[in-house]
Amino acid sequence: MSELSMTPTAGIGIAVAQFAPTTDQAGNLAAIRELTSRASSRGAQVVVFPEYSSYFIDPFDASLAEYAEDIDGPFVTGLQAIALDHRVVIVAGLVERAGVSGRIHNTVIAVDGSNTLATYRKQHLYDAFGQRESDWVEAGDTGAPQTFAYGGLRFGLQTCYDIRFPEVTRTLVDAGADVVLVAAEWVRGPLKEHHWLTLLTARAIENTVFVVAADQPPPLGVGHSVIIDPAGVTMASVGTTTDVAVSFLDRDALERVRTVNPALALRRYRIEPVSHGSGSD
Repeated sequence: MSELSMTPTAGIGIAVAQFAPTTDQAGNLAAIRELTSRASSRGAQVVVFPEYSSYFIDPFDASLAEYAEDIDGPFVTGLQAIALDHRVVIVAGLVERAGVSGRIHNTVIAVDGSNTLATYRKQHLYDAFGQRESDWVEAGDTGAPQTFAYGGLRFGLQTCYDIRFPEVTRTLVDAGADVVLVAAEWVRGPLKEHHWLTLLTARAIENTVFVVAADQPPPLGVGHSVIIDPAGVTMASVGTTTDVAVSFLDRDALERVRTVNPALALRRYRIEPVSHGSGSD
């Protein structure tokens, strides 16, 4: 958890940046640099990229572990350099080296120009719809929610398949998150675009939070990266191309929704994590 020193403003510019990472790590960083520049020029101060932004191959193979990096490796160092150049916070997916040989962590990291602000290792692995992410990935521990503060708002991190588990978002909200940032590679398939947008909207409405979700575009992802307000209204979105979408978030809008719909204050249950192996289905 991290706190940035910054005077709150009327609105924090936030962007979803949609692109298709490949096995070309230098190329991925170049794409992130170009999209960050584009987002920054439109007023973004926080830029969210997809899951597996550092390295991606389909189908998964042993190269995931071969090209995995540490938190202080060249990919994160590169992100920090881009963040410094554009004076933004960058959130992106990292193929992180795990402690078990031949396996990785599916990690989302938030950085500014000099610091790592939060690090989240995906908890619910994608063992569904014919896929077996757990064959290659070690699930993250159900530890403290990963959040950071910026411009008067608190941001929480989660990843892709996690959005099918409402308790993940709720634990972030219980930790004070006003904005939930989702890095994803939401695999295409029957009804998958419908599921993506429905689940993201539900997480925003039931928690009265902003939800900001960046996906990979087709042919592998569904695209439709989106920024949703606490009432479930889409504020900005990208279709199926490589591009950015920018919107501006402010606490007043959040508080107005929570005044009309005080669902969080009226709840009668709490979330407690369970411990059972990898945490995947």
